[in-house]
Amino acid sequence: MKVAFIGLGAIGLPMASQINKAGHDVVGVELSDAGRVAAQAQGIEASGDWRVAVDVDVVVVMVATPSQLAALVEHFDEFKRGQHWVIMSTVGPAAVREQAEKLAVKGAVVVDAPVTGGVARAQTGSLLIFASGSESAVAYVQPVLSAMGQVKSAGVNIGDGQAIKVVNQHLCSVHLVAAAEALSLARSLHLDPAHVLELVQHGAGGSWMLSDRGPRMLEGTDTHVTSMVDIFVKDSGLVAEAAKACSAQVPLLDIAHARFFAAADTGLGRRDDSRVIETWEHPTA
Repeated sequence: MKVAFIGLGAIGLPMASQINKAGHDVVGVELSDAGRVAAQAQGIEASGDWRVAVDVDVVVVMVATPSQLAALVEHFDEFKRGQHWVIMSTVGPAAVREQAEKLAVKGAVVVDAPVTGGVARAQTGSLLIFASGSESAVAYVQPVLSAMGQVKSAGVNIGDGQAIKVVNQHLCSVHLVAAAEALSLARSLHLDPAHVLELVQHGAGGSWMLSDRGPRMLEGTDTHVTSMVDIFVKDSGLVAEAAKACSAQVPLLDIAHARFFAAADTGLGRRDDSRVIETWEHPTA
């Protein structure tokens, strides 16, 4: 299939690479010069002009925010009717429904398919994909989705995939902050956090976030960035908005969101999300 992949960032580029490796004809759309250079180094043609996507079969969207998605949809004033759009960004149910309606008016077919698994799973084509949309639309884009990971049906209603991702991001946000607090507690107890991590991560109190982010929490501010603090400010904020819209109580999420916000406020926004641990203070003696 002819595929345009929009948003070749830290997770978008390996996703696009998996589609390319599966034999599809992929062109990337990326505004940053560095992103286009990185894509071309992996054998993916990349442009800063969205019009390279006009004639493709499938447009995969991996932009960062709801406002970026809205701006993208606004710019697309021409494409062949029946073109399928797969929105894989985490933008929340309301945003994806609004933009899907606008795309439908323009003649596109939309699949709502957010992902979880992070950069590590994107690089191995083992993401978990929550796909919602009509059966025919999901079936049409299945060859593209399957190249990136395991596809799970989230129902036929656009927005249900995003709603499931909201639940997922609630857990990710809370678990990540809990992991940071636990390792901070270990340090305050004058224990070696690395040794504590080794002992507890596979026990009853362990979590995927503890095992994945814990080592980076111990590496310091300059650890390699796989997902920025700013992304979790956005994602936990989307969870809070969705919860408010349906009058759900999410006190643990509110605490986690405040921690990410505090980390961003101290200048850590573009650092790895594991740096949320720096919002805890430790005794000096």
